[in-house]
Amino acid sequence: MQKADGMMYAPKGRVQAVCGRGDFRFAAIGLDHGHIYGMCNGLVEAGGELVWVHDPDPAKVAAFLETYPGTKAARAEGEVLDDPSVQLVASAAVPCERAGLGLRAMGCGKDYFADKPPLISFEQLEAARRAAAETGRKYAVYYSERLHVEAAVRAGQLVEGGAIGRVLQVIGLGPHRLNAASRPPWFWQKQKSGGILVNNGCHQIEQFLYYAGAADAAVLHSKVANYRSADHPEFEDFGDATLLGDNGATHYFRVDWFTPDGLGAWGDGRTIILGSDGYIEVRKYLDVARDPEGDQIYLVDHRGERHLSVHGTVGFPFFGQLILDCLNRTEKAMPQRHAFLAIELALKAEAQAVRVR
Repeated sequence: MQKADGMMYAPKGRVQAVCGRGDFRFAAIGLDHGHIYGMCNGLVEAGGELVWVHDPDPAKVAAFLETYPGTKAARAEGEVLDDPSVQLVASAAVPCERAGLGLRAMGCGKDYFADKPPLISFEQLEAARRAAAETGRKYAVYYSERLHVEAAVRAGQLVEGGAIGRVLQVIGLGPHRLNAASRPPWFWQKQKSGGILVNNGCHQIEQFLYYAGAADAAVLHSKVANYRSADHPEFEDFGDATLLGDNGATHYFRVDWFTPDGLGAWGDGRTIILGSDGYIEVRKYLDVARDPEGDQIYLVDHRGERHLSVHGTVGFPFFGQLILDCLNRTEKAMPQRHAFLAIELALKAEAQAVRVR
């Protein structure tokens, strides 16, 4: 698995099919971000059948078909949306285009699965909420830094099991390697990518809401900066924020584009969860200078100190749960309210951020 470039990071897990072949058919539209490969991997491993792909760029489609042979290339988006057998559309289009596609897919009776950020404005959020309510379709979001990381999944199981008591604070660190030469033009444009607290920060906020069990939160303070990207003046390469949950839990996160070349992964992503009876540290993609393997958990409680290496042991249950939610019209993978709340708070953090100069 490619770990040097976060844009092409696409985890693979065990096949854990929750349905038979043909029971759940889905399509991919919009291949602008490599996360589409992780999204499709997870759905295929859970039993989904990938039947269509569409993107205006034939080179992207050709590369996609090499990875997923047997998938049909659509000549136009409508060819996919008009197929009544397609139950879900997955997309990693340019962030500013994700909401519009979602509305069209939901309007055609299909569930929708968007890469993060799932949208980049309050107007898009309002439209997505309205469409979800009116159509009954799902607007699911690939918050991959929790959903597609085994250590993050296991940390959630530990928290739910009471391993550290009541969660008091979550600290999230989301550094990324810039790889500037390989970035497409939209990456540098805030009106297309949403800004760092929207694009990267929504990951962190989603994890806070989940681990802390918060039903709502307030953004207390946020800031952004462009420290080292003078050639792209509207780009933000640093951001952080502090939030307060409605249950009293607090959150601090930092996201940035300053991963040094010497690190063995695209980012040293970490989550620290403080509880009333212990704490958990999740080292997602590697354990610096000790182990190149990711999915490392450190757990400290009243009984002592433990290190858990969980790579290959937990799997990625979200994808199977999402498929079953679509088939059964349930809401077990991620509540719709939760998915929208994470991006709403990210939008608020971006909107009110102090710009460091």
